[in-house]
Amino acid sequence: MPQPKKHTSAAARQAAFRARREETRQGALAAKGLPSLPIISSLPGWARWNASFKAAHELIADSLVEMQDYFDARSDSWQESERGEAHQEKIASVETAVDALSDLTS
Repeated sequence: MPQPKKHTSAAARQAAFRARREETRQGALAAKGLPSLPIISSLPGWARWNASFKAAHELIADSLVEMQDYFDARSDSWQESERGEAHQEKIASVETAVDALSDLTS
């Protein structure tokens, strides 16, 4: 037995699809904690951009703390080895990124 039609026309079906897609997109943004963009596309979305910069700063800063704790937990011989030095270089790079992001969020 065929299913009854939900929409009266192809245009109505497409409009329903677009509405569902927009609702899903708004839900994804809300789950990330980001405010929505302004309705007028020519207005800057500073509130949203600043929120995303702040979230990125917090995430990278937490990773930096974990990386430093990992380094500190290793033996002195590991810290002085090539792997330890490479890890320290990565920590320095992450510190630079955190500093750059803090400039954006302040």
